[in-house]
Amino acid sequence: MKKSVQQPLVPPGPARSDPPSDAEIAGFKKQVLAFYKKHGRHDMPWRHTKDPYRILVSEIMLQQTQVGRVTEKYPEFLAAFPDFPALARAPQSAVVAAWQGMGYNRRALALKKCAENVVGGYGGTLPPDPAILATLPGIGPATAASICAFAFNLPVVFIETNIRRVFIHAFFPGRDRVDDRELLPLVTRALDKDHPREWYWALMDYGTALKNTVPNPNRRSAAYVKQAPFTGSDREIRGRILKMLVGRNRIARTEILAGLGGDPDRAGRILSALESEGFLAKDRRGYRLKE
Repeated sequence: MKKSVQQPLVPPGPARSDPPSDAEIAGFKKQVLAFYKKHGRHDMPWRHTKDPYRILVSEIMLQQTQVGRVTEKYPEFLAAFPDFPALARAPQSAVVAAWQGMGYNRRALALKKCAENVVGGYGGTLPPDPAILATLPGIGPATAASICAFAFNLPVVFIETNIRRVFIHAFFPGRDRVDDRELLPLVTRALDKDHPREWYWALMDYGTALKNTVPNPNRRSAAYVKQAPFTGSDREIRGRILKMLVGRNRIARTEILAGLGGDPDRAGRILSALESEGFLAKDRRGYRLKE
């Protein structure tokens, strides 16, 4: 969706204490769907499949990662691991290597463990049940519901960042500390039970457009937490360490510390954390990606 798109985004409604009427909900839905028809991101590759595996991969990738980056990495990852069995049997090091550039590398381990669970516990078929999906590695309640909506077209109710943005903007103008418990009844009332897949696509695209045209309504959410800067963070150093090790049999600790620069004690702590989390294996000669 182009940032130049300014209209037809609905302005926030008037401040109110009573719930919106059915007519207001219907008007809101009409506005969102009209925007989606004209400006929706219809070319995203995961919107051209109903394969539960491919939907799962896209949903995990889209957690805390920009759409443009996912669009680039998604086909590469699927080419390397085309289905649950392929991902389940792949060496962990290969999965981590394929994930490079996505950030939040814990998601790569969780996705592989999820595939192992699906193959070992569900015969290689992703169960169309949000309660079951939420128990799998890397899948919380919102991701479980979104998978059910997009893969199975189930009329589930959930909130994620773009959905939250839309409902705060439309129905809570001027309000701070808006709780998700206030939003859920409106999300439920607005749900298109016959076409939940398309409805949630429309909401998410509308929410993305709002972010580019108005001050972010999510800052008025009770769930809002400002993200710490990436540059100089432990997260950046973790990513640099994993990138060093991709394609290498082993790297000595001294070489890793020299390559990172900065505080060696901090880098050593991060190395130890990566080892304890199952990313790295260590011996007397150094570190390698765990198989």
